[in-house]
This record gives sequence, C-alpha cells and structure tokens, in this order.
Amino acid sequence: MKRNLLLGWISLFGVLAFAQEDPVVMRINGKDIPRSEFEYSYRRHADGNGMKLSPKEYAEFFIQSKLKVEAARAAGLDTTSAFRKQQEAYRTNLLRSYLLDDQEMDGNARILYQKMKENVRGGQVQIQQIYKYLPQTITSRHLQEEQARMDSIYQVIQNQPGVDFARLVEMYSEDKRSMWLERLQTTSEFENVAFSLSTGEISHPFFTPEGLHIIKVIDRKENPSYGEVYEKLAERLIRKEGVDKATETIVERLKRDWQYAPNPSGMNELLTIGRTEQTLFTIDGQVYSGEMFKQFASSHPQAVKRQLNGFIAKSLLDYEGKNIERKHPEVRYALQKVTDKYLIAEVTRQKVDLPAINDRAGLATYFKFHTSDYRWDSPRYKGAILHCVDKKTSKQAKKMLKKGPEKEWADKLRQTFNTSGEEKIKVEQGIFADGDNKYIDKLVFKKGDFEPLMSYPFTVVVGKKQKGPDDYREVIEQVRKDYRSYLNAFWMRELQDFGKVEINQEVLKTVNNN
Repeated sequence: MKRNLLLGWISLFGVLAFAQEDPVVMRINGKDIPRSEFEYSYRRHADGNGMKLSPKEYAEFFIQSKLKVEAARAAGLDTTSAFRKQQEAYRTNLLRSYLLDDQEMDGNARILYQKMKENVRGGQVQIQQIYKYLPQTITSRHLQEEQARMDSIYQVIQNQPGVDFARLVEMYSEDKRSMWLERLQTTSEFENVAFSLSTGEISHPFFTPEGLHIIKVIDRKENPSYGEVYEKLAERLIRKEGVDKATETIVERLKRDWQYAPNPSGMNELLTIGRTEQTLFTIDGQVYSGEMFKQFASSHPQAVKRQLNGFIAKSLLDYEGKNIERKHPEVRYALQKVTDKYLIAEVTRQKVDLPAINDRAGLATYFKFHTSDYRWDSPRYKGAILHCVDKKTSKQAKKMLKKGPEKEWADKLRQTFNTSGEEKIKVEQGIFADGDNKYIDKLVFKKGDFEPLMSYPFTVVVGKKQKGPDDYREVIEQVRKDYRSYLNAFWMRELQDFGKVEINQEVLKTVNNN
C-alpha cells in the first residue's frame, strides 16, 4: 500500500461520508469504518496506553490492526471452536459488567487489587518454563510418569546450578517462549508461583489446570496502577461466585426495564401442582410459557419455587443479552475490539511468533546475513578450561580436543580421562569475556593470576579468540527477537502492498472534537 493511498482522499467518498450522521472516516479493503468506531478505538487506546497520539497518527496503527484482522479472517481463524468459545465468554462477562453497579464493582475491584499487592508481588515478570500439557483424560499411570520425568529434570537443575535453563526449555518444554506475564493474565495457580519468585529463581515442579510446569523468572517490572488493571480485575470478579449476590438486584432492575408482567394464575398453578400450560410471564410483550419452564427445569433439579425464580432471572438476563447493543450502542465496539484483539494475537502467533521460535533454518539464515550485528565490543574466548592431574594428561587432552568439534568435547574428555570413577580432568566450557574467568584472564588475556585447583595443578585452555559468535544458538534470544521484528515488518509490508485503504481526511479532522 503506497503512502499516497494511505493518506489519500476520494471526493465522492467524502461527499457520501458527510451526508451521514455517523460519517465514514475510512474504507479498508472495501469495508466502511464509521467515525464512531474509530473514535471508540482511539479513546480506548489513549486510556489504556497513556500515549498522546493525534487521530492522524493513530490512524496508521488502526489500519495495521484492521489489515491483520482481515488476514486472520482470510485464514479462517474466526471459525474455530476456540474463537467461538472466547466470544461467548466475553459477551457474557460484558453483559454482567453492564448490569453490575459501577460503585459496587469499583469497591470490590479495589479490595482485590489490594490483596493482589499484599499476597504476592505484582507488576510483571518475564518467564521461561518447562511445560508439559496434561489432558483431562490422562491415566494415573501416565500422570505419575510425567511427574517423575519433571522431577528428574528438576533434580538436574538442583544438582547443576550452572545449567542452561533455556537449553532445558528447548529440549523438554512444549512452550518454548520467553514471555512477559502480568497479573490476571493466566490462572491463579500459575500466577501465585510466578510472582512469588525472585529474578533468576527457578520453581519446583507444580500443577495448574493446563498441566505441569517448572518456571524461571528472567526479569521483573513494578506493579501496575489500579487504573491499568481495573478491567481485568472486573473480569475476574465477574467470574467469581461472590458477585452473584448482586443478581437479585439486577433482576429487579431488568423487570422494570423490560416491562416484566407476571401471570398470577399460571404461576399459582405451577407452584401448586408443579406444572402448567398457561403463560407464566411476559418480557417486553414476549410470552414465556409453562412449556418453556419445563425445558429449563429439566436441567435445573431443585424445588419448584427456586426453579421458577431461576427461570425468571435467566429469561431476563438472556433478553438483556440479545438486546444489549440496542440499549448500549458502545457494546458493539467493545465486542468488536475484543474480537479483533483475539484474531490479531492468533494470526500474529502463526505468522510471526511461532516461526521466530521454531524456524531453525530461518534463524540460521537471518544470523548468517546479519552476523556483524552480533559482534562483541571486545574479543571473547570460546573454548574450554582444563584442570588436569598432570602435565601429560593436559597435553593429551589439548591435542585430542583440537581434532574434534566443540559439542563433543565434554563427552570425549569423560570417556577418555574420567573413567572408572577416576577424574583426571575438570572442565569449564563456554564463551568468556575479559573478566569472566580468572583462568581465561591469565592464560588468554594476559592479566591477573590464579592458584591452581588442589589435586589439579596443571591448567590449560583450548579454543580461540573471536570477535563474535559462530552460531546463532550462542545468542539465540537476541536473534529470535531480531528475526521476529524482521518477520513482522515483512508481513506488514505484504499486507500493505495488497491492502486497499482510503481515508477521508476531512472526517478524520473531526475525531475527538466533541
């Protein structure tokens, strides 16, 4: 999509837009975007991010989001069962949020926010995890096996403090992402562990409804403000049973809103003999009969009076839900925003996130063409430090290692010199900068000094100085980050090249003026 197309204005389009009460601010791939929708998104973005963007600046971000949504729909991501389930859950929660008293909700949310700050450390944490998905149908035998497997991995971590956790993630985890996690984003079981850990700390294996986990906290950020997390606090409150205490008040309000009219004759017959064919009540003129009650009661076994109260409440709540967009026009945009957010996240995960993690060929190729980006400020030594029992062993070991690849060094040393319980060599292998290791400092960088290890008086090094890494895996996290940025930029160029966008600049100027 060319810049002049993005910022262009079509006169006929402008005339039609201004003829409407809610004029069209832009057209994306043939779909009209009314000013009210753009304004809703613009204001929500400003409230949520605190960013002072002009409507014109925000328009580019908005267009990018809509193009991603179009890509997600083209891929059929809006037809999956996961998508439908998410939509229904959010619609239900949104309905309840409109029905709940704002003051009561705010009070309960503040209590939950305070507990969140007191019980565990809040803010955000960056984590990696060794994760095993456990289906609900797993047998006890398989569960024990998976638990034992995770326990053995944890034993390795305990016994080898310097073990590379990222490598264990790569080898054993079904989720290889490094991700930032904020409060109220996942299950309470996972949150309680993640936010209780210090930076660098690794958890014991633990269960959540999703499976079995070992997590490591990579980094932390401070607590968000109450305003930043209010909506998520409200969503969690809505899911809690305690909020249902407000249902009676809600039902009484809905009776007034929708002209609820009971039929005493039908209700008395129902309460007397447990059934009726008469009308029980009407909502906004719509009849709710004894037959409809019968269907409800079959799945709600309890006393008839409680069944009737439940049927009335459900009928009113359902009717409100069907008409919520008529009563609250902004709900349509709220639902649409959540839909768009879900689709964008899912299509981005498929197009960008997963390849950035798993596309080894792509990562290697990207690194090959951007090797200079990963050069170190000063040379480092890539190799091994060998602490040997005698000079002869040190010479033999050094000669042997020069003939083999580095990834095989540890096994060759163990198989050749550390057999039958006798350890002739202790080895430290890695990439060392100036100041990282006293032995490297002395033997390679020619500074400082060291005392040999007791029983291992001969210390030698084998390897080479390098200006940068040889392999992308040596700087895997940075390469993944950069490769992701590359993939995202390429994808956006692709969407823009094939997208058609028209903006009515005159309507755009009127955004946020009232």
